[in-house]
Amino acid sequence: MNASSSSRQQLLLVDDEEDALLELAELLEGEGFACHTATSVKLALHHLTRHPDIALVITDLRMPEESGMSLIRRLREHTSREHLPVIVMSGHADMEDVSDMLRLQVLDLFRKPIYHVRLLETLDNLFPKPRVEVV
Repeated sequence: MNASSSSRQQLLLVDDEEDALLELAELLEGEGFACHTATSVKLALHHLTRHPDIALVITDLRMPEESGMSLIRRLREHTSREHLPVIVMSGHADMEDVSDMLRLQVLDLFRKPIYHVRLLETLDNLFPKPRVEVV
């Protein structure tokens, strides 16, 4: 959980299912990202306040206390965060959710269980891996 200068961007992962959260964090940290994890919208907002250089949020849609959609709305209302890229994960998004996501400029929607290869491709496009110079 420490963001060193050698890591790629800082990501915030939000999901009330802790196992899924830790599995995703492990996968992304293996790709060089620094991951912050939150099991609720409240914790996610806390992380965003403490770590202003978080570059992307990956959030679950359905959570018990407050939904991922609510988190995205709050981000869009917050001037310094209104353009923060958000990827949504959901086991069951309906058409209304999808139209809300389009309006809130969600970057991508991944159905659960997440197809990791596609997620990593999306992240590689957003944040190209630093080239390692061979001497």
